[in-house]
This record gives sequence, C-alpha cells and structure tokens, in this order.
Amino acid sequence: MICDIKNTVAQELYNIIGEPEITKEEIAAALEYPPDINMGDLAFPCFRLSKIFRKSPNIIAEDIKNKLTSGNISADAQCAPLLKKCESAGGYINFTLDDKYYAENILGDVFEQGDKYGAPKIGESKTVVIDYSSPNMSKPLSVGHLRTTNIGNAIKKIHQFCGYKTVAINYIGDWGTPQGKIIAAYKLWCNNISEVEEKGVYKLLDLYLKFEKEAEEDKTLGESARLFCLKLEQGDEETVKLWKIFMAVSIEELKRIYNILGIEFDSYDGESFFEDKMPAVIRELKEKDLLKSDNGAQLVDLEEYNMPPCLIIKSDGASLYTTRDIASAIYRHKTYSFDKNIYVTDMRQSLHFAQWFKVTELMGYKWAKDCVHIPYGLMNFGGQVMKTRAGNIALLDDFLKLAVEKAESIIEEKNPGLSVDEKKEIAKKVGIGAVLFSDLVSGRVKDVNFTWEEALNFNGNSGPYVQYTYARVCSVLDKAGALDNKNILITNISEREIIKLISQFPEKVLVAEREYEPSVICRYLLDLCAAFNRFYHECSILKAESEEIKNSRLTLCEAAKYTLGNGLWLLGMEKTERV
Repeated sequence: MICDIKNTVAQELYNIIGEPEITKEEIAAALEYPPDINMGDLAFPCFRLSKIFRKSPNIIAEDIKNKLTSGNISADAQCAPLLKKCESAGGYINFTLDDKYYAENILGDVFEQGDKYGAPKIGESKTVVIDYSSPNMSKPLSVGHLRTTNIGNAIKKIHQFCGYKTVAINYIGDWGTPQGKIIAAYKLWCNNISEVEEKGVYKLLDLYLKFEKEAEEDKTLGESARLFCLKLEQGDEETVKLWKIFMAVSIEELKRIYNILGIEFDSYDGESFFEDKMPAVIRELKEKDLLKSDNGAQLVDLEEYNMPPCLIIKSDGASLYTTRDIASAIYRHKTYSFDKNIYVTDMRQSLHFAQWFKVTELMGYKWAKDCVHIPYGLMNFGGQVMKTRAGNIALLDDFLKLAVEKAESIIEEKNPGLSVDEKKEIAKKVGIGAVLFSDLVSGRVKDVNFTWEEALNFNGNSGPYVQYTYARVCSVLDKAGALDNKNILITNISEREIIKLISQFPEKVLVAEREYEPSVICRYLLDLCAAFNRFYHECSILKAESEEIKNSRLTLCEAAKYTLGNGLWLLGMEKTERV
C-alpha cells in the first residue's frame, strides 16, 4: 500500500517538475520518511533538482509546493484523497497523509493478507539455492558455525517470504584428510563401533582431538591418516563402511541442533558427492584453454581482472576446493535451474569466491553472474573464549543450553506464577531467540561482540524485548476478546506512528532481500516495538474513553501483532504469547 501511495505522490510531482532528466520511478525512489512524525509522513529532497533548474533546493521546494497547493492539496490533484497538506522546509517537500485514508488502507492490507502481510511477489517462478552452515563431519557444531547457519536461514526465509522457491543446501565437509585422521584414530584407540554409536559425534571429537595431540609427537600418525584417506578414495570396503557410520552419526547430531534452532535443509550433499564430478571440470578448463602450468601446478590466470591466479590442481596432482566448488555450481544449475546461487561464509573467503565465480564466467556459463557470496564478520564473547567440555572448542549445543538456562532464571523472576512446563517452553523460545537476534541485529559484515547482558535484556535492543512486546500485544487482545469492528479512529500521535511503521514493513522486506541483510528486519522490529510500547503507556486501550476508540486501538493492536509476528518469522524466531 505505501508503495502505491509513493507512486501516486511521485506521479503528481513528476507532472509538476516536467523534466525528462528525472523519471517518475526515480522520484518515487527518492521519497523519504522524515525523522520526526511531526514533520510529515513522506519527504521529497529537491537537491538533485538544483542542478537541473539552477536554483537553490529551498526555492525549488517552495515553488513545487505552491504549484501543488496553497496550504492544502488542491481538490483536482490525483493525490488529493490521500494527502492532507504539504510544506517546504530545508530543501524538502514534506507531505502529511490523510489519517483516515492512510489508516484504513494500510490496516486493510494487514487484515486481508494476515501472515503474508508485507510479502512481495518478486520471487514468483524463481528459484534460489542457498549454501550455508556447511560444517565438517565427525565433529559437533561449534559456536563458530552460528553466524553462517543463522544468517543463511534468515536469508532463506526472507526469500521464501518474497515468493521464491528456496533450496537450502548444507555442503558438509565429509572428505579428505580430516576423515582420514578420524578413521586412523578410531583404529588406534577405539575400534569399537558400538561405543561410537552410543556416544555419537562426541566420541569422534575426542578421537580427533587425541589424534591432533599425539601427532605433535608422533610424526608417523600423519602418514597413517593419509593412508586411510587414500583407502577411502579407492573405495576400500572396510574404510568406506566406517566412514558411512561416522557420517550417519554426525548428521544425526547436526539435525538435533538444527531442530533446536528451527532450521531444515533440503540437501546434505557434501564434498564427497562431487568427488567424481571434478575430472569433467578439469577437462573442460583444458579444452577451453584456460589452464596454465606453473611449476607442475595448474591454474587460471586472473591478472587481467586484478586477482591472483586461481589454483585448480596442485603440483602433486591433487584438486582443490575451487575445483569442487565449480563442479557443485554446475551441478546445482543443472539440477535446480537457479536464479540465484548464494553462499554464506565469512568474509575471509571473499577472494576465493570472487576467483572461482570469475573462472566459471570465463568458462562461458552465463549463470556465473547469478552466483553471490554473502560475507559476514566474526563473533566473539565479551573478548573471552567460552570454555566447554571440549577444551577450547566452544560447542554450540552448550551455548544454546546456557542461553535457555539463563532465560529460564529471568522468566522465573519476572513471572513466578508460571508452571514448570510453561517456564521451560517459554525459556527455550526466548533463550534461542536471544542468541539469534543478537547475532543478526548489528549487520552481517560487522564483528559481533556477544554478551549475555545485552542478548537477554528484556528492555533493550534484544530478541526478548521483541518477543516480550509481541506477548504484551497478545495479552491485550486476549483480555479484550473478539472485536466488534475494525474501524480506525486516530486520536493520538502514538497511534499514527504505529500505522506509519506498519506501512513501511513491505519496503523493509524488499530492502532485506535486495541487500541480503536480516538486520534491516531486526532494526525495524525494534522501532515498531518502541512505538507500540509508547502507545501502550500513553493510551488507555481496554478502558478507553469510548467503545469506538477502544475498538480502534484494539484493531491497531491486532495489526501490530500480525506485523511483529511476520518479522519474527523472517528471523527464524519463535513467537510466544506469554513471557
């Protein structure tokens, strides 16, 4: 709806400006939201027009305002039904929308669309492949996997909301030297498959850590790992059987943690799946005369594109991640016909992706332009490393359990009357939500300094604050019962501010999709929560001065509930109606 309003205002401005150097679409894109609601609902900056008309932005703004109106919008203007007034100030034209028209149309959209409110249809008939999480097998997830897993899941959900068909891929590290080390360690110090099946991936982790420690003293262990790696590649029956058991144990544990986070994948095809697909890539590179020799290694020269050479085959004949990534991208395009092929990894891998994206382009694949690397910063914990049962490896499972325990203590203090089961259910939603939101809110390219004080602050810029506000809205509606009608009567500026923010939600979704930036949704939800809580404290809802005003405010509560709920879903957070 707000896009329609912007387009209507833009058309009116375009008719007045009458210059081919600026289009109606550019005018619509330039419309802003004033920082103070008292300044109006939309603002058009006239600074770009200064160069066209050779006048100051202030004079241009005043001229356009006078052509539109002499205090109020003229009756014959196309935008007359929705605009109450316009003013010029500081090189801007500020537009104030008509309360009744604005409220009824915005909230009408909310109630018509419900849990789809704010969902654009830009992704219909399009497919997005999203590669994220991607841990190494035979180890439990560490806290270091949180960002790729969380950011990737939010980006997936944002694209789903926009109408895309999404394919979530967990490109697991299940091949190579690490697997050789695990198998060697098992044969040396365990050799009991029942113990592995009983203790799961944590037994495999213990074996891996023991191997790494012993290998510092015994250099022959490295050769043992390489031998088992070679046996695996050659298809040795016993080695492959062990490897399959270790993979099954690993994936079972992965799925348990993903279930806690509310995350599902469509594919667990890892490195091993593409092992037999790499020779074809190397042949194609040779056929297209892209490979060059350098001291026995094979590479693609990218100097022309201001990048270092892209190594394809090492001097010992071994292939690299680059070769496997190209093979997997070719497979994914053949299998899914993607419109976007997204990779969520930390920013230290940016050059790697830029290189192989360029190589696929040089190979003649037009879809190379549809491959996107989504980088992110690192996470630390108040400058301290978490200590867990795995020594200096911070396990994600321990981290999430601690989040739930801390949330449960706070909920017990805030609401001791809840039953044990209610406290545990709410604590899980709030604790996990606190971790997810804290990771996303700062922006993905920034390093995150995680602290429990900030993450679990019910009054701050946190997940629990958003969930608590949602619960507050639900509580008001629950006490009110069924609404008699959904007419809107704006009597307070705080009511108007909520409507204004609700109207902006569809745009925020589009920005989050376009920029691959879940923090846009986080910041928006914090603004909407702050506006709702001001409204809650300033306006009587259940004891409003009239039944008409009461119904109007309850209608506003219901619209806020839909919008907050949709935003929480986009971030992978669970809603809770009690906190």
